Amino acid sequence: MPPRQSRREPGQGGRPNRPPQRRRPRDPVRRTAYDVLQAVDERDAYANLLLPSLLRERGLTGRDAALATELTYGTLRGRGTYDAVLDVCSDRPVAKIDRPLLNVLRLGVHQLLRTRIPAHAAVGTAVDLARSVSGPGQAKFANAVLRKVSARDLDTWLGIVAPEDETGRLAVVHSHPRWIVNALRDAAGPAEVEALLAADNERPRVTLVARPGRATVAELGGEPAAYSPYAAYLPEGDPGSVPAVAEGRAAVQDEGSQLVALALTRVAIEGPDRRWLDLCAGPGGKAGLLSGLAGERGAHLLACDVQPHRARLVAGSVDAAGAAAVVDGTRPAWRPGSFDRALVDAPCTGLGALRRRPEARWRRGPQAVAELGPLQRRLLTSALESVRPGGVVAYVTCSPHLAETRVVVDDVLRGRDDVERLDAPAHLKEVPGLGDGPYAQFWPHRHGTDAMFLALLRRRA
Repeated sequence: MPPRQSRREPGQGGRPNRPPQRRRPRDPVRRTAYDVLQAVDERDAYANLLLPSLLRERGLTGRDAALATELTYGTLRGRGTYDAVLDVCSDRPVAKIDRPLLNVLRLGVHQLLRTRIPAHAAVGTAVDLARSVSGPGQAKFANAVLRKVSARDLDTWLGIVAPEDETGRLAVVHSHPRWIVNALRDAAGPAEVEALLAADNERPRVTLVARPGRATVAELGGEPAAYSPYAAYLPEGDPGSVPAVAEGRAAVQDEGSQLVALALTRVAIEGPDRRWLDLCAGPGGKAGLLSGLAGERGAHLLACDVQPHRARLVAGSVDAAGAAAVVDGTRPAWRPGSFDRALVDAPCTGLGALRRRPEARWRRGPQAVAELGPLQRRLLTSALESVRPGGVVAYVTCSPHLAETRVVVDDVLRGRDDVERLDAPAHLKEVPGLGDGPYAQFWPHRHGTDAMFLALLRRRA
């Protein structure tokens, strides 16, 4: 008879064998914020996707979740300012500091300069975090640097580190790369650029959309929005706790995004109005709204995306009046003139959504504008060919950069007499300050929305 096997591991003092347990971080709130910062740096992670999953995984709720969120997004927004301060307080350039330690320092500077956390607690917790990710020697370095930072408040530091030239001053004070400061000044004008940069660093309110025919604004439980008849502002809490959102009948969607889609549906057209197209539909926010509106009119929406996983997200957003498909919008399979209305929500730098995705300002450089330009032009050209004579196209970007907006439209229409520009602000009369036309431009500092651009174009009959 074989010897009886022991249920106990040798050397365990008689304890039963248990599966290994993941050790809970000593400071789970700050460790969670740090892990997001590292993931953004190391693998271009999206903070708005990663942070919620980490909060759930680590059981952070209530005040702990709120603090982790503030530390994460606040540090991402203020990175440019904090690096300028660290450059003065460190005996080595910021570019020479190991990235894990640098993210700990940024997290510490944010707590010292933009929160009510006591200085001793901000420094102590950052030093502990530095010790855990970089070792005792780097913890001493972090302690020395952050104590220097704590000697002055934010305004005093800005007076020390902000360059004298206006672009440099705006870049450091409002924590934007210089190229974005210049681009936003060109788009908004010198008189408004500082207000725009400041608005990019404010926490955006959560806006919900009630998908037509599936939910009502009253169900959302928030304050009815200023402009969109389908929107409500959620004052606090998790949007997923709203039943209509949990059931897919409503969703989180910026009010500007809702309005550019609505504008397309408001253009009067002659003849049939049954076939609608969303050429770049992923992840499905505008498609969910358009399919509801199409259903109310007896129309049908085809929502396309070149990426299969994004097309699957679209399929979960549209209702019975919509369908999702994997299609390369630059090489569509349908015949020219197949649709009555088309939306091109073109891939762009996302400079209009820096409030929601603050890491985007550090992720891309000015070369991204040139890289995306040919794709934007091909997609708009494809959309114009996809609508029949008399049909309408909406060209939309979540960027106010002139090279991604009016320059793209002007280039595509140059030499074409079969397309006319419509007055986009005239189709959004409830919204002031969209510009003199023919294009419409939303602004965070004017409208409290993302900086959405809209051009409405009609194929001549």
